[in-house]
Amino acid sequence: ADTVAVAGETTHADNAHNSQNSLDWPGTYEATLPCADCPGIKTSILINNDGTFQIHSEYLERDLKTEDSGKMMWHDNGSVIHLMGKDTNLKLKVGENQLLQLDQNGKLIEGELAPHYIYKKKA
Repeated sequence: ADTVAVAGETTHADNAHNSQNSLDWPGTYEATLPCADCPGIKTSILINNDGTFQIHSEYLERDLKTEDSGKMMWHDNGSVIHLMGKDTNLKLKVGENQLLQLDQNGKLIEGELAPHYIYKKKA
């Protein structure tokens, strides 16, 4: 057997389990993000089956709310979604009933604030 063909078969994304094809990812996710000058930013992201999203943010103890919507793209062989709206440019790693916000370089956020960047799926 030709080893190149065998290697090619094993790397087909179609055959691999990934977040896109094996998790129940559509739904609403919530987190309260860190905020420099308020107690937090309560954020809700709705991910739709059709590849669109809506995001709502409420700055706690400040009379400020923002909303955006747009399209979503899958990256990294179906494990990361990229939300692109008018003001939104966000990459999130898709996990079991959660979204992990990534930094501008597409890396997981680390440090003591890291748990605040995990969006939990609402039941």
